[in-house]
Amino acid sequence: MTLNHWRDKGVITPEQYTLLDALSRREPFSVFIELNILLYAGVAALVGGLAWTAETYSRQLGDLLVITVLFAILAACLWYCFSRARPWSAAETPSPNLVFDYVLYLGALTWSAELSYLESRFHLLSGQWDAYLLATAGFFFILAYRFDNRFVLSLALTALAGWFGLKISRWPGSDDSSYRTIAILYSLVTGLAGIALKRLAIKAHFFLTWLNLATNVFFVAVLSGVFQHEGYLQWFLLLVAACGASLAYGLRRKQFSFVAYATVYGYVGVSSVLLRGVDSTNVILTWFVVTGIAMLGLLFGMARRFGRET
Repeated sequence: MTLNHWRDKGVITPEQYTLLDALSRREPFSVFIELNILLYAGVAALVGGLAWTAETYSRQLGDLLVITVLFAILAACLWYCFSRARPWSAAETPSPNLVFDYVLYLGALTWSAELSYLESRFHLLSGQWDAYLLATAGFFFILAYRFDNRFVLSLALTALAGWFGLKISRWPGSDDSSYRTIAILYSLVTGLAGIALKRLAIKAHFFLTWLNLATNVFFVAVLSGVFQHEGYLQWFLLLVAACGASLAYGLRRKQFSFVAYATVYGYVGVSSVLLRGVDSTNVILTWFVVTGIAMLGLLFGMARRFGRET
């Protein structure tokens, strides 16, 4: 079969046809997204290496040298960003050059590394990490909205989650109920904040970043209730309602991620309820193998459909 035949039959989208046709004729194609991810990962690895070096060799290097180096990197990054940035606008603003976003990301991570080092060495706030997290979240929000960067916005929302008290290492535990309440509160606050900023037309294109994080935190919180041994039915009903809302939003706005959230989280919740009390490992394994393959097929089919529609 030729590519033209696949395109005419609807097996591949016009965009996929264009890419595959270019590959078959050995034409160059864009790897921007892949390189972008690798570069951001490289920046994170660099700061992680700096933090590890500072923590491991702090006695040999001396606190003054470590703090000076970290501060110099942070100051250089901020100077570069503020000196190169375009004037602020509430609308989406493109980066002034290719390296700008990576320098900003490096500065944000260096800030976190320096605060962590200062507290671990000098206990400036006597271990009150909530204050650091709130300050970090505020600083990152300022950077994200000033320089129009979704990655830094994600760091800000993560720091805010830490200030709320959300830590993966604490879940599950004996305080699941209170922890679940905090998670739902966080998801509601971030979701409403994202909606408010969108209505005010302040970086409205950031809305999906707010909504994606709020949606995932909410689903995880509700699923933890479904996994309970007692009183799980109300959480399962809430999960069904949330999946319906996510599915409706994804279909109406043509956002595949929200359709996928409804499908995956719903599948996990339904599996938990149906397999409750089942002790046979073979039955459980068979269920996940058969339904898991079906789920992957369903997601693949929906992704193709969304690709054709968009």
